[in-house]
Amino acid sequence: MADRLPFVWDYDIDEAQFQALLAGELTIGRLNRDWAAIRLLEYGAYADIVRLLGFAGLVEGWSAWRHRIRSETRRRGFDFLVDWLPRHHPELL
Repeated sequence: MADRLPFVWDYDIDEAQFQALLAGELTIGRLNRDWAAIRLLEYGAYADIVRLLGFAGLVEGWSAWRHRIRSETRRRGFDFLVDWLPRHHPELL
């Protein structure tokens, strides 16, 4: 499938469904907005995170998602970004 996202390889979800989950417009069983955001933050490339979640979405939701990110290096990187963006580039939010 051309519209499948690489970070949801183990689910039968296309990009449109993933975007609806991420926007909070769709829930599939236990898959909801938080699941989609965490999945994206854990496995997605930085470009996909910015494209699908956006800087504002990341800054807004980070405190709720942070404790569920398993990778310490990803947590530290997003901690830095979430702290740095509002101070240096508030126009992106």
